[in-house]
Amino acid sequence: MSSRVGDEVGPADTAGVVVACDVGGTGIKAGLVDASGRVGQARTVPTPVVDGDGDATAKAVLDRVAELVSELAGLGQPAGVGVIVPGLVDAAAGVARYAENLGWRDVPFARRLTEATGLPVAFDHDVRAAGAAEQQLGAGRGHRDVAFVPIGTGIAAALVLDGRPYAGGGWAGEIGHIDVGSGLPCPCGARGCLETVASAAAIARRYTERSGQPVGGALDVARRLALADWDATAVWDEAVDALALVLAMTAAVVAPELIVIGGGLSGAGDLLVKPLRQRVANRVTTPQLQPEMVRAELGEQAGLLGAALLAWEKVGVTMQGPG
Repeated sequence: MSSRVGDEVGPADTAGVVVACDVGGTGIKAGLVDASGRVGQARTVPTPVVDGDGDATAKAVLDRVAELVSELAGLGQPAGVGVIVPGLVDAAAGVARYAENLGWRDVPFARRLTEATGLPVAFDHDVRAAGAAEQQLGAGRGHRDVAFVPIGTGIAAALVLDGRPYAGGGWAGEIGHIDVGSGLPCPCGARGCLETVASAAAIARRYTERSGQPVGGALDVARRLALADWDATAVWDEAVDALALVLAMTAAVVAPELIVIGGGLSGAGDLLVKPLRQRVANRVTTPQLQPEMVRAELGEQAGLLGAALLAWEKVGVTMQGPG
C-alpha cells in the first residue's frame, strides 16, 4: 500500500480507514482516509445554513455530517470518525462553543455524532487540525515548533509547540483579531483587527473601494501588481505590513522555528511569501528566534488529513505521512 498523502483509496481498499469531515462556512468536505494518509471517496456538499437560526443550522449540519458518515461507512467499516469545525471549540468536551458565520453556540458535536453513527468520534477546531496535518505530513515535517497561518476569509494561527497542537482551551491562535491600527470596524465588534486589512476578503474589498474596479478576489489584486497598478500595490503593501507585524509578535511570544503560510491567499506564492518573509525578518530582533517561512504543502486536503489524524489518534493508531 502506497504511503503518499493524497493518493486515491480504491473501492477494494476501504478496510482500515476512518471517515474525515471538514465543516466549513460554505461547504462540508468528507472522505475516507487510511493510516498512510491516502484520501478516497472524497466529496463536498454545501453547508446547510438556516438564516438567523444558529440552532437550526447546527442541527442541519449535524444531520448532514451523520448522513455523509453513513454513506462512506457503507463502503467499508471505518475505525472511527474525525470532524473539525470553525469557531471556538472545546475539543475535550466535544463541543462547538461558538461560530460567528454559522451562528451556533454550545453544540455537542461529538456526543450527537457518536449517538448517530455508533462510531468513535474525534472532534476539534478546523485550523488547529489542519496545522497538525501540515506539521506532521506537510511543510512542517521535521519541525516541532510550528505556526500554521491560513489566510482566507479570516486569519488564524494553529500552534504546534514541542510537537503537540496547542489549544489554550480553544482560545489560542486568534491572531486575526489583533489590533493593527487600521481603525476599521470588524464583524467581531472590535476595530483595527488584522482581518480588516489582510484577509483575502479585505484585500479584494479595499482594492475595489480604492480603485472603483471590482475584482474576483485577492489573487486578482496580486496579479495586478505586475501591471504597475498603484492601487493594488498600496492595498497589498498594507496587508503584508499588517501580517508582518502580527507574525513578528507571534514569533516573539511563542518562538516557532517555522511559519507555514496557507489558505487561499497562499496561492499568490512569492508575491506574498517573499516580502512577508523579509518584513518579518526586519521586525524580529537579534535576541529572538528568527523563524523560517514557507508555503503550505497540503492545500485543500489539509483539513481532511487533520480530521483523519484526530480519528486515527482516537483509536490508538499513528497515521503515517509520505515515506
